[in-house]
Amino acid sequence: MRFLLPMSGLRYFTPEIYHQFVRSISGKSYLFAPWLTPMASGEHQNDRIRRLDTKRISSSPVRSNDQLGQDSSDPDYYFPSSENLVRRPSTIEDEQKVKNLLKEILAYQDTNVSSWIVESKVKTLCAAYKYLLKPHRDGFLKVLACEHAVDHQMVCKAAKSLVSLELHEDECDRRQVMKGEERLKNLLTPQYSWLFIHMGRLERGVKFLVDLRTDVLAVISDMDVNDPAMVPMQQLNLTLREMLSLWFSVGFLNLERVTWRSPCEMLQKISEYEAVHPVRNWTDLKRRVGLYRRCFVYTHSSMPDEPLVVLHTALSDEIAPSMKGIVSATSRMSVDAAACPGMFVDAQTEDPSCVKAAIFYSISSTQKGLKGIELGNYLIKRVVKELQTEFPLVNKFSSLSPIPTFRLWMMERLKAAEKGQPDVFTADEVEQLKSHLKTDNFWSELKQLFKTNGWATDSKLVILLEVPLMRLCARYLYLEKRRGYALDNVANFHLRNGAVMWRLNWQADTSPRGLGNSCGIMVNYRYFLEDTETNSRAYLEKQHIVASDEVRQLAFKARELMEKFTSKM
Repeated sequence: MRFLLPMSGLRYFTPEIYHQFVRSISGKSYLFAPWLTPMASGEHQNDRIRRLDTKRISSSPVRSNDQLGQDSSDPDYYFPSSENLVRRPSTIEDEQKVKNLLKEILAYQDTNVSSWIVESKVKTLCAAYKYLLKPHRDGFLKVLACEHAVDHQMVCKAAKSLVSLELHEDECDRRQVMKGEERLKNLLTPQYSWLFIHMGRLERGVKFLVDLRTDVLAVISDMDVNDPAMVPMQQLNLTLREMLSLWFSVGFLNLERVTWRSPCEMLQKISEYEAVHPVRNWTDLKRRVGLYRRCFVYTHSSMPDEPLVVLHTALSDEIAPSMKGIVSATSRMSVDAAACPGMFVDAQTEDPSCVKAAIFYSISSTQKGLKGIELGNYLIKRVVKELQTEFPLVNKFSSLSPIPTFRLWMMERLKAAEKGQPDVFTADEVEQLKSHLKTDNFWSELKQLFKTNGWATDSKLVILLEVPLMRLCARYLYLEKRRGYALDNVANFHLRNGAVMWRLNWQADTSPRGLGNSCGIMVNYRYFLEDTETNSRAYLEKQHIVASDEVRQLAFKARELMEKFTSKM
């Protein structure tokens, strides 16, 4: 016999109950509902699910809202809630209805209409917007940005009136000037700011605005720079960012530690949002929140079930140079703790005396709509304080960070070398590599090996490439800049926080992802707590990167090679 088990109820199980449930049904044949999201995706599933919903909708029978006899003031007019009714895809007519509703709501701005009526209409607008497919959402957002921002004519008129009052200040009442200034300030505030305030008051309204900004950023990324709607869309994005920055200031955030006993829904989201080292299965996830590990998240009171930033930390007796080093440190400390005389230790006990270092090996922002709002740096600072309280002997804090785009940058350098700009390898290195590869098309063969990660399976080639790749990586991290700051986004994040570019680690992450991103190289950004403020100011104000002698020496060797090539030109 086969049973259909919908997973919607399982989301509330704790991991222990979940595993007991799985054991209890072993040996029986069950058919699980297809909407169970898989573990180890490494990416958030909302977009994928939406695409699946769209396909399902487009293949289903359509019943128009007119046939249902619904009123346009009812959210179900836009977003039917009947379980027996499958929603149809949105149309251009639906987009126009939502635009008309927007115009109707904004007309209430300077009236005495009850806030209850306004928020009811705003709730309908939010439901209607969610109903729209992406092309219709984009059209709505462009109208919102272009037609409901600042009335420039009214601003100019109010400014001229204020200037006139100031010129005749001796003859006018100061109150008139203050009223003129207040009127000008109101006119300089986009109309949609008032709308966003009402949206934020709704249940799940803040989450709606975060998702709305995600859509705005997507529209901007797809637009041509010469599009007349570009500047209004950028202003809309700026307004949303400023508003969300206030609502998501650190004082409003809650720090939570995620453990194996946390709600299953939170554990599932931790898995889905992990962007650095994808979670493979439940066992992998249990290890990441278990012995000698810490997983901390920031949440917001208006989004209590949504982690905003996730920080994975490994506790160790030293700063680990690789992912394998983190795992081996846990095993090593567990053995040391078990060997302590006179101390009862079981498999779930940590020995605080073994913990001397904390390694931040993954930090992920989960909400695209909060891009540009600093949360990760505050989370690291807060976690440092928590760990110092829990483990008094901890005096070493460091990241073990990926270098996401190093290989792509290196491939561009190899293409340039193939065209006659060989500032990648020394002459001796080229000869050794040619001798080993035994090919007439040296650069093409080398590019192919990096493209397929085939070089990593050749032990001789791994040895030959270590020196030049480490030198190139130091050049990329320390010398390559964007607007004066580090080209690499991860480096820029930690350097802004006041960390030191401390150590490059060869073959630190030999997973396909690690090889594909950075040829397996990872970097430790070390936080010397007494110097973080000074380092941060030096980087932000003078674009000065604080690095260890080891990193600087590698970078200087790369610079000498570049200058040698330039002098020959």
